Amino acid sequence: MCWEGYNAPAILDPFQKANDVQISVDLITDSAGGFAKLAAGAYRAFDLVSSDSPWIARMGPAGIDRFIDDAEFADQYAEFYPQFRAPFAPLQYEGKATGLPTRWGWVGPTVNTKFDKLETWSSYAPVFDPAYRDKICLLDWGDWPIMPLALYAGVNPYKELDKNELDEVRKVLRAAFKNTRAIVGDLAIAQKGLLDGSFRCLIGGGSYCTSSLRLAGHDYVQSIVPEPRNGLKQGIIWMEATGLLDNGNDPTLAKKFLKYIVSPDVAVKLAITEATCNLVPNQKAEALFTPEQKSALQMDYMWHAWDNSLFHTIAPNIDDMLAIWQEELAAR
Repeated sequence: MCWEGYNAPAILDPFQKANDVQISVDLITDSAGGFAKLAAGAYRAFDLVSSDSPWIARMGPAGIDRFIDDAEFADQYAEFYPQFRAPFAPLQYEGKATGLPTRWGWVGPTVNTKFDKLETWSSYAPVFDPAYRDKICLLDWGDWPIMPLALYAGVNPYKELDKNELDEVRKVLRAAFKNTRAIVGDLAIAQKGLLDGSFRCLIGGGSYCTSSLRLAGHDYVQSIVPEPRNGLKQGIIWMEATGLLDNGNDPTLAKKFLKYIVSPDVAVKLAITEATCNLVPNQKAEALFTPEQKSALQMDYMWHAWDNSLFHTIAPNIDDMLAIWQEELAAR
């Protein structure tokens, strides 16, 4: 079970041929839905799952994860950037690893520098500026546009929130909706509007929205993270991970595939796909990217983004915040 990209023939075919196996794939279109399916019993039908890291981490307490022995994967960890090496806290449950990180990036303003300066977006303030009325696009992607706006309001959405903090989330979303031109769920439409100047900025996407455009030659499009505001980091790091499922089968081949998917050569293929381009945790893979690919991925900026961002986890009040989003959207 995986997101699109992991199922690319360039990734699966060499492994299938080398190991004389046929890999069956169930594509995820919604991380929460994929997890719910596994937790309801479908985990018995799968060997591995590649999904957003919070949902891989949740497999631990759900009792469906086959925990990884960090020592057994020491060679893989040794190839990772130091930030991703064992013990890697975002994927730990009770001191055990639930999976390995596979792709990552950051959430922040996506800007077309033909129409706007990056310095303007050192804060989310333009989202609420009358001068930018009808020039902003909010991506209708679940919690992704909510989290950065909550951070701007001074609310850390990854902590338990009280009524006053949820009220602040409501206020900031209401103000953003008032000033926004469009709420868009289709990435292609959002990217088109950014390129032609209809939108000055996309909110809720970040590097995921940017890299494929940059690789296609639109290197004037960039995603950044705003500067910390009142001591609260304003960027968000997202990550995908791959975990083993405790399905009762011999895990030997599944472990072999897990080592394969994070290897340098395969990591590069996973990073550069038809749909999108994303960073990978494997440090050795960096030498295999072309200069154009490195530029598309904004590799010269990635650690600045990392240092100025919170790590995306499951927010305790996510259901409340999603409900507020829908209520304010309906009242817009």
